[in-house]
Amino acid sequence: MPATVFDPPERFVAGTVGPPGGRTFFLQASGGGRVVSVSLEKVQVSVLADRVNDLLDAHAEGTATEPLGDGDTAPLTTPIEDEFRVDTLSLAWDPERLVLVIECHDQDPEEVEESSLLTMRVVLDPAAARAFARRCGKVVSAGRPACPFCGQPLDPTGHICPRANGYRR
Repeated sequence: MPATVFDPPERFVAGTVGPPGGRTFFLQASGGGRVVSVSLEKVQVSVLADRVNDLLDAHAEGTATEPLGDGDTAPLTTPIEDEFRVDTLSLAWDPERLVLVIECHDQDPEEVEESSLLTMRVVLDPAAARAFARRCGKVVSAGRPACPFCGQPLDPTGHICPRANGYRR
């Protein structure tokens, strides 16, 4: 199975390209002179952040999970060309090494032949994992604001709100 492994990465971040409402989401890992970017959906970034936090809360007791400072706030490394579009994400805790393992797959690993599966594997210590999850949350929330009535994203020109009987908000 072709896999790109960063154990540990020099940098692993979530980021976007494009204006709110038209953003493309990326995970980007770098180390050893290489930079690998994979694209994914906004909801995948949001769920990944939630699950990383849940896993750290459940398994990283007694280890330092608080990152130093504000974490990595730099933009994605350019040029940004995705290696593949993420179909499946997997998350694991290695109790022997006390690290979190994130795998990004281009297709469902149970539905394809191993020779056609591409994977990016990133191994993070608890503090780096917590910093990654926090950045994911910031990236997701930096989009369009939500309508206070229906919760749908507001475009700069407003939107036709179903809770306002079809009137523009």
